[in-house]
Amino acid sequence: MDPNFKDKKIPAGVCGILLGGLGVHKFILGYTKEGLIMLLVSVLSLGILVGIVHLIGLVEGIIYLTKSDEDFVRIYGEGKKGWF
Repeated sequence: MDPNFKDKKIPAGVCGILLGGLGVHKFILGYTKEGLIMLLVSVLSLGILVGIVHLIGLVEGIIYLTKSDEDFVRIYGEGKKGWF
């Protein structure tokens, strides 16, 4: 596990809120599979589903930012929880 994983909390949270439809926050956390799913859903639907995917990213970004550093590392760093 990355000893500086907690330093990814704010960038991932902000990117989730601003760029959630592209899955950038997932890539920041090292969740490549989940990030690709979000990106491909947005692109392959020709933007039709980007609002739904962005809403998921927005919710995840808010969740990341409201967790304590310890909970964030435990849930998303050690636990590898990919969604919500």
